[in-house]
Amino acid sequence: MPELPEVETVRKGLESRLKDFLIVELEVLSERSIASFGGSTKFLQNMKGVIIGEWTRRGKYLIAALKKGKRKEFAGWLVVHLRMTGHFQWFQKKTTSCAHTRVRFWNDKGQEIRFVDTRNFGQMWWISSKYHPEDKINGLKTLGPEPFSKEFNPSYLSLSLQNRKRSIKASLLDQSIVAGTGNIYADESLFEAGIIPTKESRTLNNIEVKKLCESLIKVLKKSIGKGGTTFSDFRDIEGITGKYGGEAWVYKRFNKPCRKCGERIQKEKIAGRGTHWCPKCQK
Repeated sequence: MPELPEVETVRKGLESRLKDFLIVELEVLSERSIASFGGSTKFLQNMKGVIIGEWTRRGKYLIAALKKGKRKEFAGWLVVHLRMTGHFQWFQKKTTSCAHTRVRFWNDKGQEIRFVDTRNFGQMWWISSKYHPEDKINGLKTLGPEPFSKEFNPSYLSLSLQNRKRSIKASLLDQSIVAGTGNIYADESLFEAGIIPTKESRTLNNIEVKKLCESLIKVLKKSIGKGGTTFSDFRDIEGITGKYGGEAWVYKRFNKPCRKCGERIQKEKIAGRGTHWCPKCQK
């Protein structure tokens, strides 16, 4: 599943290509892809004729402000969650769509933005201007702070972990603690911080918590600079794969030598996810 760096990479691509993109035609090929009230009928009705404005990201959600008319009055929101295999493709002119195409948007120049999703778990919402996306999408209501925000700091993280018996790996995957972090960057951040993923969350001391905060931010920023990670499906809007995977310290490196100490990377299922670490570098 795309995590914060991949979703941020997609956001940048959408903002670049879809600035003032006027939707004159659209098509929903999979009813399952539309999660908002009224399904595809309401979605088609309310999205046609709108202009896609600024794109933002909240956790793993992409959010676009919509405008309408010559005065570009606010007209609601388009929200997208890529889930496991969702991604966008950009086309300068009309072309035949593939079997996994779920939603298509065209502007007045005949250019197309296409949502393609192999496993068809991705979702889109049209949200009325009367509401904020958090009012209608449960997943947005429970998100913790963004890793790059001032709210995410050692004091906050220490308080969040103090009564948690579960592993620190499980805590990092909890979107109510920190938004956007998933399996890849939890493993990589814990390696960077020198903390074994099985360690009980409440047992981290202040030095470890501070190091973990710094490590998570460092790893996420580095991955964003590399366009995210591609191990299977992820592509940005131009079809380019993420470059961070080739630089991963532990993730997907089971039984390979640690890049720091040479010890063999271990793997175990923790919190239902395959977890990688170095038994020498992480304690």
